[in-house]
Amino acid sequence: MGELPEWSLFRLLRDPGGRGGLDLHLPAHGRGRGLAPALRALLRRPPGSWDLPELPAFGGPLEPEGAVAEAQAACAALLGAERCWFGVNGASGLLQAALLALAPPGARVLLPRNLHRSLLHACVLGGIEPLLFDLPFDPLTGLWLPPTAAHLERVLAAAAPHHPVAVVLLDPTYQGLAADLPTLVALIHAHGGSGLPVLVDQAHGDGAALAAGADLVVLSLQKGGGGLAQSAALLVQGSRIEPARLARSLLWLQTSSPSALLLASSAAALAHGCSDAGMRQRRRAVGRATRLRQRLEGLGFPLVANHDPLRLVLATGPLGIRGTEADGWLLERGVVAELPEPGALTFCLGLAPPAALERRLTQSLLDLRQNLGGPPLPPFAPPPLPLVASPELAVGLAWRSQVQEVPLAQAIGRIAAEPLCPYPPGIPLLIPGERIDAPRAAWLEGQRALWPGQIADTVKVVAPAAGPGMSGR
Repeated sequence: MGELPEWSLFRLLRDPGGRGGLDLHLPAHGRGRGLAPALRALLRRPPGSWDLPELPAFGGPLEPEGAVAEAQAACAALLGAERCWFGVNGASGLLQAALLALAPPGARVLLPRNLHRSLLHACVLGGIEPLLFDLPFDPLTGLWLPPTAAHLERVLAAAAPHHPVAVVLLDPTYQGLAADLPTLVALIHAHGGSGLPVLVDQAHGDGAALAAGADLVVLSLQKGGGGLAQSAALLVQGSRIEPARLARSLLWLQTSSPSALLLASSAAALAHGCSDAGMRQRRRAVGRATRLRQRLEGLGFPLVANHDPLRLVLATGPLGIRGTEADGWLLERGVVAELPEPGALTFCLGLAPPAALERRLTQSLLDLRQNLGGPPLPPFAPPPLPLVASPELAVGLAWRSQVQEVPLAQAIGRIAAEPLCPYPPGIPLLIPGERIDAPRAAWLEGQRALWPGQIADTVKVVAPAAGPGMSGR
């Protein structure tokens, strides 16, 4: 009577596993421990009682009146924004709406190489040409690093002849690495005299980009706050972008039946994060994270210096271990990390870190080093890329073209037809429309060896008939 079907989907939701394990992955609420109190109270109500349509008193993200409009206005005031929109399609949907509002069809936008693929999707939907800019690279970990002011100045100079209409920055990165945002935003706003608008993807941040002067900021409230997955917020300030253009883009991309629960999740997470109780909760979590970091560093573990104390990033290369290998070994022993990469492993400690975190993770890492450790891995090689480049064939055209699947070695000179996105989810090593030259093919072959089982030995390329070559600037 009323039993769920015996499908794995329902079994996993009834008992998601991890009981007794160490869950150090997203969402940041730690399987409910760190959810905003107002949201926890709502979830204790009879199931479905909160599943409401856009009733007049409730409204919706694009309605001028109603409870949602009031909550969005209140959250904008709390965060120092002029406008705030809640999203129920994650940061991905709001990034797409923001980019479509910034750039008309045919326009060029400067995007970082470590962009999330949702921005590529926006380029396809809006007929926008991505100008991809390369980033500094850390050979110890294989991670892209945030741009310095000097690096960004070179990027802007190289891109100037192509007249970009906007710049997107990712800050902080998935691993909690952050740039000097006020300086970068000021450079972009001064570029060419009139300046360019700045969209900051802060899916892994807390909205600090607003204080740095960013025009548009997108937050993921399951990554940096106590919200449910898919709850997100778009913040805007200044006169470089008209709110009406944003509302129109949101109308194109957001559902006409938004989840009342996810809208409430956005409001609760933002309000709690700005409250005294929320700040105390974060201070407690940061205190535990700091003590854990100090303990691990005292034991000789190489940790990446970052700007988010709740993201613990282990540089596995110096231990002689690939991050992907370490992740598999730890997973078998109940330690669930968030982000395995060839040279690093990221743990998300969250706003309510698990009980006995310090003791259990320390012992697990000691066992890992003892069992898998060896001579340091060789330095990682950066991708052979120009400072600024655009795909030779429009991203949308390449993605929709007839394709051939060929071994990487035979892909030299061919145009990629699909993005190549190993874990971490959504960050492409190759985007549709790029021409694969010999150095890039060799680098991708090396990446295939570093991502076992996650990069195929073949790549999809555009079938003969379409398009010229990758233009590097």
